[in-house]
Amino acid sequence: MGTGLENVHKIYLEGIAQGDARRAVTEYTGHRYTQHSTGVGDGVEGFLSFFEPFLERNPDRDITIRRSFQDGPWVFCSAYQNLGGGAAEWVTMDMFFTDAEGLILEHWDVIAPYVAKTASGVDMVTGPSGPSGGTQDTEANKSLVREYTKQVRQEGDIGKIDRFVAADLTQHRPEIAAGRDGLRAHLATEAEGQFEMLFHLMGDGDLVLTYAKRHANGADIAAFDLYRVQDGMIAEHWGIEEAIGPHESWGNSGKF
Repeated sequence: MGTGLENVHKIYLEGIAQGDARRAVTEYTGHRYTQHSTGVGDGVEGFLSFFEPFLERNPDRDITIRRSFQDGPWVFCSAYQNLGGGAAEWVTMDMFFTDAEGLILEHWDVIAPYVAKTASGVDMVTGPSGPSGGTQDTEANKSLVREYTKQVRQEGDIGKIDRFVAADLTQHRPEIAAGRDGLRAHLATEAEGQFEMLFHLMGDGDLVLTYAKRHANGADIAAFDLYRVQDGMIAEHWGIEEAIGPHESWGNSGKF
């Protein structure tokens, strides 16, 4: 595990799950901490202004990191949060930028409710905890996902989906039905809207992540999509998204 990935795990588990927020954010962030989670202010004090009251409101916290990986200075992790003994359940996807020492400099996230009954019948958060560790060609897998995102998502050529996605795709995004046909049907709906911007793409081995902006039903949407590539095709998909609130509600420079 790289230093940046270790620090991300520590700020999540020590700072939030275990409640030692002040020490964790001070120890694991660098000379700046630029925040894109719109309810949280920049810097150490912005983090504490949000999370110290959060910890007081939620003394019963079961928070686990379900999968994570690092791509150079970029770190991805996805967590499941069970608060108040099941009173609230959330799934988060987070992306971090770290410095040469692995200290966290910048953070983006999306949070969505955990959905127990999915359209595909596959749980939102199950699956491998990280890259397979085999002989996967990371750059080839990133290129595959980049072209899928460009040609199918951004340009809207759904007819090309067979070139990129396996027929038996394992689907974790709760509103999408199983397989390539389920994904194809979803991408044709008004709910998909217009894919406007690929902000960042990162990967390690068989796992590739995109963070992007869509516009659908009158709202701008921040969306993380995580793909597992197998034998040159997208074989598994996790995804959550969050409507972006009005500018006046932001506590920082925004989701991107």
